[in-house]
Amino acid sequence: MQHIFLESATQSNQLGGITTIIMLVAMLAIFYFFMYRPQKKQEKQATDMRNALAVGDEITTIGGIIGKVVTINDETLVLETSSNKTKIRIHKWAVKTVDVHAEDAL
Repeated sequence: MQHIFLESATQSNQLGGITTIIMLVAMLAIFYFFMYRPQKKQEKQATDMRNALAVGDEITTIGGIIGKVVTINDETLVLETSSNKTKIRIHKWAVKTVDVHAEDAL
């Protein structure tokens, strides 16, 4: 009788361990699909947008500066920010949005 009780206790402990592992794997899968993957997708879209910048695009920076792209280098660009031709050099990573594309402004 005692032998049967020990076997059933061992089996329930094994099932509890398997259930814990399954729950951890499920939580990791949920974390990946709801947090990590969308963030990577958003970062890729932002990188693609910054790589597609063209001279003449009107942009807004993460600091709220609005201007027209005058020149583009590898990691920086120059903005013309006002009617009196004020120019500011910024990093590409600081571009938040492209408000008007150069080909749409024509």
